[in-house]
Amino acid sequence: MDESGKSQDPEESVRPQPPEPPEHRDEPRTPAPGRRKGSGGGILMGRPFGVPVYVAPSWFLVAALITWVFGGQLERVLPELGAARYLVSLFFAVAFYASVLVHELAHTVAALRFKLPVRRIQLQFFGGVSEIEKETETPGREFVLAFVGPLLSLVLAGAFYAGMQLVEPGTVPGVLLAGLMISNLIVAVFNLLPGLPLDGGRMLRAVVWKITGRPMSGTVAAAWVGRALAVTVLIGLPLLTHTGVLGTTRPEIGGADSLTDALLAAILAAIIWTGAGNSLRMARLRERLPDLTARTLTRRAVPVETGTPLSEALRRANDAGARALVVVDPQGAPTALVREAAIVGVPDHRRPWVAVGTLAQDLKDGMRVSAELAGEDLLEYLRATPATEYLVVEVTGEIYGVLSTADVERAFVSAMARKAA
Repeated sequence: MDESGKSQDPEESVRPQPPEPPEHRDEPRTPAPGRRKGSGGGILMGRPFGVPVYVAPSWFLVAALITWVFGGQLERVLPELGAARYLVSLFFAVAFYASVLVHELAHTVAALRFKLPVRRIQLQFFGGVSEIEKETETPGREFVLAFVGPLLSLVLAGAFYAGMQLVEPGTVPGVLLAGLMISNLIVAVFNLLPGLPLDGGRMLRAVVWKITGRPMSGTVAAAWVGRALAVTVLIGLPLLTHTGVLGTTRPEIGGADSLTDALLAAILAAIIWTGAGNSLRMARLRERLPDLTARTLTRRAVPVETGTPLSEALRRANDAGARALVVVDPQGAPTALVREAAIVGVPDHRRPWVAVGTLAQDLKDGMRVSAELAGEDLLEYLRATPATEYLVVEVTGEIYGVLSTADVERAFVSAMARKAA
């Protein structure tokens, strides 16, 4: 907000910068009811607890891979199945991802219990993800939120193990239950590894947060452990397979198997490394988000009536050191905001003959912003009610000024640029 009062050209006092595309528009939105496709989310499968569940296109690739690999195992265990083994394998792939969905639903239910909004659940190439829009307020809640997922996977592994005791081994039900028991056990153990972005990393973050009193310290510790874990997976997984520690004898390991193991390890390591880095960057950004306040980003505005010529309105703004115009009724109540982009489009010689009311946008629901909004609350408000300008008001309802989306975007980009410092 420019309150210097220095003499400047009336046009320059309210001339906007070219609008930039809002950062939040790149984020996926929940589709309208009845649509099967999400914006970047995949296929909408349902809304348990009101949270949309999407299946990403990459899931079909991994489902086909699981069907092929598990089908090969069935050929050795149940050769009498013939080609039907692939149908059984497909059922296993679907049942496994149903278990992954239960794992993610555990996170979702816990988040909703803690009053944290959940944007969506997505099943994708390597498992699933619950997109929780806000951070927990305490390390205890962070720990619980992270732990419930692996806990549910362990419960499912136990349930499938109990089911194995009720069927004959070496049968289709027995093999399916054994496979689901082992896969859920692997999911639980893998997610308990203490490095971000895994659940165990969030649990480690909560512990360090509790000890130090600083969530950022927990994030840094868990992110670096996650990076170390990625390197361990990259080197260790092929080595363990090659030495036979994972149950495969060395004579059985061929060149194709070694290449497959190395590729799988590289993909897993890349996912963990990238996730750890993203968690660290977002945590550093969140430390700076409180600096984004509606009050400090607001432009000073002058009130003008709808019939005021644009040239006269700009003169008043220049005299007051203001950079925005608010249209008011005869009683002084705000009714509209003059659009900056519209001002730029009016040539100088036309401005004495153009009324500000013709360049204004009526104030609608959501276009009034409290001057006290800051950080994530401010960004979430602007995301929910998109506009180019907002009227900023005090708690008492008094006009404070005008908030431009372009100003918020520039401040956000600036905060992101400082996060690596």
